[in-house]
Amino acid sequence: MDEGRRSFLKDTSRAVLGIGCGFPLLSAGCGALREGIGHDEVAPNQLAMVIDVKKCLDQEVQDACINACNQAHSIPTEIPESKDRGPKDEVKWIWPEEYEHVFPDQAHRHTEKRLAGKPVLVLCNHCTDPPCVKVCPTKATWKRESDGIVMMDMHRCIGCRYCIAACPYGARSFNWREPAEFIKPENRHPTYPQRSKGVVEKCNFCAERLRDGGQPACVEAVKTLAERRPEVKDALVFGEFSSPDVSSALDENHTVCRRLSLGTGPNVFYIV
Repeated sequence: MDEGRRSFLKDTSRAVLGIGCGFPLLSAGCGALREGIGHDEVAPNQLAMVIDVKKCLDQEVQDACINACNQAHSIPTEIPESKDRGPKDEVKWIWPEEYEHVFPDQAHRHTEKRLAGKPVLVLCNHCTDPPCVKVCPTKATWKRESDGIVMMDMHRCIGCRYCIAACPYGARSFNWREPAEFIKPENRHPTYPQRSKGVVEKCNFCAERLRDGGQPACVEAVKTLAERRPEVKDALVFGEFSSPDVSSALDENHTVCRRLSLGTGPNVFYIV
């Protein structure tokens, strides 16, 4: 490539990046991506989740995970249909997305038929170097030093949505309406704190359950389902990297992470 063409391409790419980072929300995300992502240390007791994609294609497994999460966290799911309602209005902590969207760097025209177009469970990746934490002006979101969980304090959130712009996985939801009005009666958890309109929320690996010696609600739901359907056992595995379940799941299977090239260090792994 001659020097003139190389210079032209370099200047053009800088201009495009400059345009994107000129908008307030996008600039927060761009700044986080520029500032050394991938250099944070792994927490001493880093928690991880391993998801078996094939087992989680089962509709009953997906429903069990999603319903358990919704009930454990009083998630509003009854937002009525309206002309101004779209995907941005949904509040979700764990949900299915098409394989090609989840793994754009893994999917191609020869992707196995059992995976192409199929729904894959996704959630917050609890990154080793989370860009969302870097941009939050109130520290409403932060990474726990002990176990690496990326936490979210909905009572400190001011609704700036910088974290939404910075997260490359779309793992955060914003409450555009008063949440309490749209919670199913069966999803009203008696002890989970209420949130308000205008705040961000996301998966927290069920930190409140871990505190009491339990596991995430989705993991427990799969374990309960496996008592009746042994073939879905270990569809979700959770624990510290050093735990027997997680270490064996990673050692004995081919696993991938979402958009690993971004350098965020996801701690949710997928058996494919």
